[in-house]
Amino acid sequence: MTQVAVVILNHNGKKYLEQFLPSVVQYSPDSQVIVADNGSTDGSVELISSLFPSVKVILLGKNEGFSKGYNLALQQIQTHYYVLLNSDVEVTLGWLNPLIQLMNSNRNIGACQPKIKYFHQKHLFEYAGAAGGFIDKWGYPFCRGRIFTSLEEDTGQYDDTKEVFWASGACMFVRAEAYWKTGGLDEYFFAHMEEIDLCWRMKNAGYTMYTCGQSEVYHIGGGTLPKSNPRKTFLNFRNGLVLLYKNLPASQLLPVIFIRLILDGIAAIKFLISDSPRDFLAVVGAHFNFYRYFLLWRSRRKQGLPQTHDTRYAQMYDGSIVYAFFVEKKKKFSELLF
Repeated sequence: MTQVAVVILNHNGKKYLEQFLPSVVQYSPDSQVIVADNGSTDGSVELISSLFPSVKVILLGKNEGFSKGYNLALQQIQTHYYVLLNSDVEVTLGWLNPLIQLMNSNRNIGACQPKIKYFHQKHLFEYAGAAGGFIDKWGYPFCRGRIFTSLEEDTGQYDDTKEVFWASGACMFVRAEAYWKTGGLDEYFFAHMEEIDLCWRMKNAGYTMYTCGQSEVYHIGGGTLPKSNPRKTFLNFRNGLVLLYKNLPASQLLPVIFIRLILDGIAAIKFLISDSPRDFLAVVGAHFNFYRYFLLWRSRRKQGLPQTHDTRYAQMYDGSIVYAFFVEKKKKFSELLF
């Protein structure tokens, strides 16, 4: 059985496969490179068959989204470790070995990630993961190297190996045993924040997450998205509420959700006065969707949360990252007090 499977989920990403798959194949020796195709119609599958015969293709038939797509694909792969890799990521020489060594060093590590930097400005960290993910007490995620829209320059300040709260789904190295023991990615998230939910469930089950500063990749990521993306806004706000409801211990649930509702309301008003009415409606829709499917989220909470869990992790910022960033003007991770 191959120790590592590098799995790229693809949906009409032919241009990214042409650009980045060669580096994945070249720089991932002794691993199995697999493309799981979410019903592409742009010739992606034909491209792989003709140019990359060593790459295995798993056909999913239709666009199942990020979470379900990966779950369906990973069920068909026998390996010790999965690497969930976005199609728009350029890997580098030697990127895999430090991650493998880190995972092999401690069976309690459920997932890890490399440094993720911005493809178009390679001296900067990238939005989706940077040098490892954290979360504040109200459920807002941020990273070493990235707080909201502020990206830090990589000057070697995060070249260490450090425990974090979550590893990025853009390039997540995950232990197969831990993935399935904790239920895999939640398919009801569809996309956005599903990897944070998985990492939180793994932490509740006793696993740890790490970032590995000896490995780096370059991600195109959110820089290609338009400024206003109501679908993304909806998923981020809806999934943010679900993330908290599913994973917080009972003693923290009501006060945290209440404050989060207030903060989301402020964000919605900000969208409205900033001439982004579609994003305003997306926030409102996210909350109504959360209430509408409350029984579903309740059942998901019961499935995943240990009955005895009642702790706050050291990788959870005991304050508001919103207040720290917008009021106190803290733009770098090093300016936060943990």
